[in-house]
Amino acid sequence: MNPNQVLDQLDLLPNMIAADFGSGSGGWAIPLAKRLKSGKVFAIDILEEPLSALKSKAKLEKVWNIQTICANVENLRSARLGEGSLDFILITNLLFQSDKKEVILKEAYNLLKRGGKVLIVDWLPESSIGSEKDNVSPDEIKQTAERTGFSISKNIEVGHHHFGMVLIKS
Repeated sequence: MNPNQVLDQLDLLPNMIAADFGSGSGGWAIPLAKRLKSGKVFAIDILEEPLSALKSKAKLEKVWNIQTICANVENLRSARLGEGSLDFILITNLLFQSDKKEVILKEAYNLLKRGGKVLIVDWLPESSIGSEKDNVSPDEIKQTAERTGFSISKNIEVGHHHFGMVLIKS
């Protein structure tokens, strides 16, 4: 899966303020930040080590509009960003690892402006990564998103082992 090919399918504006939940070392945050040239990306991860690696990679690639935040998005308001402050949120390969999917989506909902969008990319249930028990179905995420207040904007093509879904805060 190529993050740039996935991001090509979205209507991103260069001045958007975004976050990458579970950013790790920046596999998605850096390509996103390159598109949001006059915007900003908050790279949020529970571990400091990958955030440190992300800072180094961003510096090497001369990407200056990323701010790292060490926080657990399974806890509401842990990222310490203002409610309604974001235009876009990435949640990639994170939900299959969590028992608190609804909390993560509530955190996203709270942080987004009205009309803001979330891109969810995660492992399909039949994928060999994780276990069938851990991987999430698109239907499960759709139901959780709708309970949280999101509408499903569209499904997008992200590869053979993943599903992609864009949610919108109405």
